[in-house]
Amino acid sequence: MSSNNLDTLYRQVIMDHYKNPRNRGVIEDDSLTINMNNPTCGDRIQLTMKVENDIVTDAKFEGEGCSISMSSASMMTDAIKGRQVEEALKLATTFSDMMQGKDLDVEDDEDLGDIEALQGVCKFPARIKCATLAWKAMEKALHEEEK
Repeated sequence: MSSNNLDTLYRQVIMDHYKNPRNRGVIEDDSLTINMNNPTCGDRIQLTMKVENDIVTDAKFEGEGCSISMSSASMMTDAIKGRQVEEALKLATTFSDMMQGKDLDVEDDEDLGDIEALQGVCKFPARIKCATLAWKAMEKALHEEEK
């Protein structure tokens, strides 16, 4: 597949998550809640997660922002549900490396799925904070839960 076709496919995946977000909403009962924003562009997110027996059993988000930040939140909540906390944090590190343009050292059993569509964001430094907002919120909430 040519790079132009791949870019088009990735844009379609991003727009699908933006227009049809997965896991939009709030978990009401006994959940981790974190609010974060990106003051440079106005993106904001409220992330709620349920962690039981060291497994992220549910994750939802509310917020406003650009297509990159909202689609990234949609992809992230999809990706972490059902994972152990340690796996979710490792995935956040992999995502951060991808946003920094590093070569990914992804294990064979770790499929990034739709998240790969965001790899082109690293070419636009001003948009990296948009893509990482939800991921930073997830890391902060899980680290606070560990304390």
